[in-house]
Amino acid sequence: MAPGKSRLTRDAWIAAALDAIAERGLGAVAVEPLAAELGVTKGSFYAHFRTRDALVEAALDAWAAKHGAPGFADFDGIDDPADRLRAVLESAVAFSRSDRPSVHVQLLRETHDPRVRDAVARADEARIAWLSAVYRELGLDAKRSHARAAIAYAAFLGLVQRRGDGGPPSRDLVAELHRTLVDAA
Repeated sequence: MAPGKSRLTRDAWIAAALDAIAERGLGAVAVEPLAAELGVTKGSFYAHFRTRDALVEAALDAWAAKHGAPGFADFDGIDDPADRLRAVLESAVAFSRSDRPSVHVQLLRETHDPRVRDAVARADEARIAWLSAVYRELGLDAKRSHARAAIAYAAFLGLVQRRGDGGPPSRDLVAELHRTLVDAA
């Protein structure tokens, strides 16, 4: 290894792959361009992964694991379930108003790839399960809590997906989301 050059950690490569996916899609995960962006040689990559596909799979696994239930960790400390749902909704609204690239939105465009489809399904199932548990705390039975969670999650995804097309949600839309997804529970 040349003086001044260091190998990045496996996690650094995974983070770079996820950044590339968020900004340009799955096709942007390529060893040479990522190495150039990171200021390292391909040798750094091969110290951690045998192939590009191994990096893609590791990145998708890391994303799915982080964006399931652990993605709600900041909200778990909120005792009141209605306040917890409001906080999650406000977080989704804030993200939909930001210009930050979204791995999830990019992955939804790539579900023809079975690895992507699996990662998205794992994250979606974990998020819906978390939301369903909150709706259960609000007194809904198992069937209704799962249905309400699926509807809420679809609304959250819609907010994020629409940001490029329809712009950020209006105050009226956010108020209606609160009434429908939180107050009606």
